[in-house]
Amino acid sequence: MARAASKKTAVRKSARSSARKKPASRTSKTGKLVILVGTRKGAWLYHGDTKRKTWKVSGPHFLGQIINHMVLDPRDGKTLLVAASTGHLGPTIFRSTNLGRKWEEAAGPPAFARSENGRSVDHTFWLQPGHASQPGVWYAGTSPQGLFRTEDAGKTWEPFSSINDDPQFLRWMGTVQDGTPDGPKLHSIIIDPRDPDHFYFAMSGGGVHESFDGGKTWEVLINGLDVVDGFDRGDPMFHDPHCVRLCPSNPDRLYQQNHCGIYRLDRPSKTWERIGKKMPKKVGDIGFPIVVHPRDDNTAWVFPMDGATVWPRTAVEGKPCAYVSRNGGKTWKRLDNGFPESQAWWTVKRQAMTGDHADPVGLYVGTTSGELWMSRDEGNKWTCMARHLPEIYSVEVAEAD
Repeated sequence: MARAASKKTAVRKSARSSARKKPASRTSKTGKLVILVGTRKGAWLYHGDTKRKTWKVSGPHFLGQIINHMVLDPRDGKTLLVAASTGHLGPTIFRSTNLGRKWEEAAGPPAFARSENGRSVDHTFWLQPGHASQPGVWYAGTSPQGLFRTEDAGKTWEPFSSINDDPQFLRWMGTVQDGTPDGPKLHSIIIDPRDPDHFYFAMSGGGVHESFDGGKTWEVLINGLDVVDGFDRGDPMFHDPHCVRLCPSNPDRLYQQNHCGIYRLDRPSKTWERIGKKMPKKVGDIGFPIVVHPRDDNTAWVFPMDGATVWPRTAVEGKPCAYVSRNGGKTWKRLDNGFPESQAWWTVKRQAMTGDHADPVGLYVGTTSGELWMSRDEGNKWTCMARHLPEIYSVEVAEAD
């Protein structure tokens, strides 16, 4: 597709003047926090306050349904969207404006047009509220890979941009057979907070992509990224980003947890730097999630997993831990205080680790064994909030009205 050129200069000029301005430390404006947990068999909400010491659980919601993602709109603190699917009824979107006391199903959930190569949405995987200047706008990424948009807060959805039936993108997306084990994903939809027309998204597989013109044209961002040995690094098809995050305090810095390492990108550069090489060799830099600090663009957390040749997708040596870098990836520190010391063979999926905006930052981790863990002090000590949930697919934290 044509390379995007418009607005680049304006965006980067704005970034130079504002990117390094760090907002003051803060806690929740409302005094209310809610942790949104999506699992293989339903959804749970944990209500708390800024002390983060006591929580009241609500759920299960949608018991038996697969909940891939659940997100509360930060623009109003009320609109909650849930990406759900079942083997019998198929994929859909539910919405609530009162934190799950009442739910409404979307009249038109994300779906490919009949002409789009016979593909059908298996599940909606990623939900992303739109720009602050566009209330009611959300974006969704699906499997098979597609990009969708709503302008009525999730009631009806339409294909967004041209990528869903673009021949080049379709080649990069591959097929269900050669994608991730539970289907290829379009994820990590990011809108630049300075410009509603500046987008990023990632595909597993298919690489990272950027638009400066509201999705009319896209540019590939894969320079510097590794691929599995024997494949062509220059072909987006072979790139498998697991999670991409933009720094709220510096929108010109992005971090990425990839199938092949941990990376950082500082704009206007188009080349990713592999910062995961500084991780301990016996641990490696393979994993699914990455979380960035809301006020410090040098701080990021990851949760590594065993990346051995057969890809066990478990904690390394059965000893789960997070790692943090506070200098942009130059060095990493192990954070395992409170986690099991041995025989804990779980991992954390790409949407199942998040952080709040308090000071110090609270971190939240959901595991494939159905445990919800939290840290009130940026990972220095972990406690288990809940056990015996179904396999956890996503964890988000939000401020609720």
